[in-house]
Amino acid sequence: MTAEIIVLLLLFTKHFVVDFPLQTRYQWSNKGTYLHPGGILHAGLHGACTFVCILIVSAPFAALFGIMDFVIHYHIDWLKVNLNKKLGWQPNTHEQFWWLLGLDQFLHSLTYIAFAASINNTFWD
Repeated sequence: MTAEIIVLLLLFTKHFVVDFPLQTRYQWSNKGTYLHPGGILHAGLHGACTFVCILIVSAPFAALFGIMDFVIHYHIDWLKVNLNKKLGWQPNTHEQFWWLLGLDQFLHSLTYIAFAASINNTFWD
């Protein structure tokens, strides 16, 4: 198994754990307020765990990937929450809410694919 596949498995597992079982009401209810500690905590957990996932495959610049994930994850979540508020889509009453949640998860997935694609890029050699 290649380092890229291993890191994808690690990142997708990390994403599920941090986005669902570890995410508290304090985190998800405050992600729409820019720079609220709840949203920062949530994105910070993602960044810290991404750092560990990248470090496991011994890729250079693991801290940079962690910081990038923190910033990207924070803004994807903030945008999702605020767009949802603006459009008034509620869970279980608007199917478009689920479209937006799917888009959010898709964007996070693209982030991880980009990270995996770059860990063995000749740029790092």
